[in-house]
Amino acid sequence: MAAGLLMCACSMPLTDAPLLGLPENIPPRPETPAAYLPVHDMPAPRSAPVLTPEEQARIEKELAAARDRQNAKTNAQRSAE
Repeated sequence: MAAGLLMCACSMPLTDAPLLGLPENIPPRPETPAAYLPVHDMPAPRSAPVLTPEEQARIEKELAAARDRQNAKTNAQRSAE
């Protein structure tokens, strides 16, 4: 019987234990627990693509050019040292 009480005590929060109780200055618990976030709800499909293929190609070229400029600056600084 003692083992059953110990196992039951492990599944109960300490604040609900009969000897410990709750502190005096805490707000009361809500009567209904908060709802869980809808993690499995998917947004509606988009009516238009995020980027057109032309926009994506332009942005990729701009990013590649920025990367190349940064690499050139870094290489120039390293060779100057």
